[in-house]
Amino acid sequence: MNVYDQAHSLASAIKESEEFKHFDQAKKAVDANPQLKEAIDDFMKKQLEVQSATMMGQQPDAEKMQQLQQLSVVLMQDPSAAAYLQSQITFSMMMADVYKIVSDATGLGDLMGI
Repeated sequence: MNVYDQAHSLASAIKESEEFKHFDQAKKAVDANPQLKEAIDDFMKKQLEVQSATMMGQQPDAEKMQQLQQLSVVLMQDPSAAAYLQSQITFSMMMADVYKIVSDATGLGDLMGI
């Protein structure tokens, strides 16, 4: 069994998954709307800043939290944005599960604290 051949098979299976297809379709819809793409990028940047602060043991800035909440409300009212954000979560969860399966099978999760 060649590991690289198996990796290519896994990549193909991922690309054929419903999770990826939904995410790809939603991403294309968002990419076609520059204003919506910019708003989602801004939302994701703020979300990452809050997550990073939390992971470093810092209390997220209340103003950033409020901005994040407001952006979330606005974005979820747009069907394309809502579909994109939901499909991104679903696809990310699938990829995390795949990574966990591989790391559990190899014991790497224990070494990396996962």
